[in-house]
Amino acid sequence: MNSRSFHRLLIAGVITLGLAMGTQARAEDEAADAFVKRISTDVLDTIKGDKGMRSGDIARVVILVDTRIMPHVDFQRMTASAVGPAWRQATPEQQKRLQDEFKILLVRTYAGALSQVSDQNVFMKPLRAAAEDKEVVVRSEVRGGGDPIQLDYRLEKTPGQGSGWRIFNLNVLGVWLVETYKSQFSQEINAKGIDGLIESLAARNKSNTKKG
Repeated sequence: MNSRSFHRLLIAGVITLGLAMGTQARAEDEAADAFVKRISTDVLDTIKGDKGMRSGDIARVVILVDTRIMPHVDFQRMTASAVGPAWRQATPEQQKRLQDEFKILLVRTYAGALSQVSDQNVFMKPLRAAAEDKEVVVRSEVRGGGDPIQLDYRLEKTPGQGSGWRIFNLNVLGVWLVETYKSQFSQEINAKGIDGLIESLAARNKSNTKKG
């Protein structure tokens, strides 16, 4: 698979990850696959009915992503996993900056991807998990607008107030999103350290903002 093909598949995966995290409904008693299916359908319908988002209003899509999608992501876990062993060596201030910049990077990526949604539909595969499992893999397939794309999600069941399923990783054709960033981040850290990674992420986010 060439880099361009992988990029298209990754973007498609990001679209569906965004769809799979859309509304802020609680899911304490839902199975993980039912949770993903329900909110996927809700958000797909919202996007399809919003002319502004479908016409490329990035500011509107960014608001959607930040308010309705990000609350369903375990960002600390995602960032720590992507940064790797260096996360434990980072100061609390560095960890906060890494998490903030990583969130901006993904919000902008989701916003650009969601603005391309047209007629995609999500189909769930059978869930292979026990009722008491706290971490599961949900498998799905996106159909419409091209060849079907197989997607897997890693979710965790969080206890206590605000409990429910939270997504902390996504697999596109055998490639986990966190691991993809982990490889990139490792190179930055080895070359320039934690502060160098933070500066690189900040520069990338600034460039993405200018490009709209």
